[in-house]
Amino acid sequence: MGVVWITGASRGIGFATTEKFLSNGWQVVVLTRAIEKLEPLIEEYPGQLHICKLDLIQLDEVQLPNLPVDILINNAGALVNKPLSQVSIADLHKSYGVNVFGPYLLIQKLLPQFTEKAHIVNISSVGGIQGSVKFAGLSAYSSAKGAMNVLTECLQAEFEQETQWSFNALALGAVQTEMLKEAFPGLQAPLQPEQLSPFIFMFATTAHLVMRGKVLPVSMSTP
Repeated sequence: MGVVWITGASRGIGFATTEKFLSNGWQVVVLTRAIEKLEPLIEEYPGQLHICKLDLIQLDEVQLPNLPVDILINNAGALVNKPLSQVSIADLHKSYGVNVFGPYLLIQKLLPQFTEKAHIVNISSVGGIQGSVKFAGLSAYSSAKGAMNVLTECLQAEFEQETQWSFNALALGAVQTEMLKEAFPGLQAPLQPEQLSPFIFMFATTAHLVMRGKVLPVSMSTP
């Protein structure tokens, strides 16, 4: 077992993935703004769960836990669902701040804590894959996820010669989360977060043994 860091773990996929790692004996560092939602896990897994309250776009104001990083799962996301004509600078800062700048700066800040074979998993969207089906109103979100996909490849290229670190991304399709409800009201996704979390656990703990710098679509439907 080791130490996994997970952002955006107070709900949905992040919460289910946190619970999966805890139930398998891992130490979990959660970086989130909503600590109170994790209280049931704190009670159930005393000593295993380490919570750091932060906003990803204000990392300079936070002292991160002094723990190693065996796995980092950049799961936190921010949705902007508006027609292009209504998207503001603030909307773009929100989308790119959480979906791109936050993971970028967090990785940068955690570099000294990465273990020898650290695996960085970026949770992206199939909407950020070139050639995939796109949807009106999601230009800010999908383009930010596209940037995250390319960032994953760039980081692998930067570190693949001098380290054994692995950077991979999972471009997810429709999962029944609060964010999906915001993007597609009334849609019933084919997967629940609890059904996806075992796959994310398996990928995060084993995929770096066979692949590096990859962006994998993981989708049963889009949306």
